[in-house]
Amino acid sequence: MRQIVLYPGEDGYWVAECPSLPGCISQGETKEEAIRNIKEAVQGYIHALEEDGLPVPQEHFETLLVAV
Repeated sequence: MRQIVLYPGEDGYWVAECPSLPGCISQGETKEEAIRNIKEAVQGYIHALEEDGLPVPQEHFETLLVAV
């Protein structure tokens, strides 16, 4: 299980990032599409690490919303 950050991009697409996997980012025209795409990106990222015999980073991020 991985946490993702989802936010609207400047081009009208939704951007999804997985902070615990550096560089693992995707997007979609809708939130749902962005979520589907980041799930696929996370699976591919982890699969590539495992194929190369590299360690898979542990999930270590905690997010919260702060009112300012």
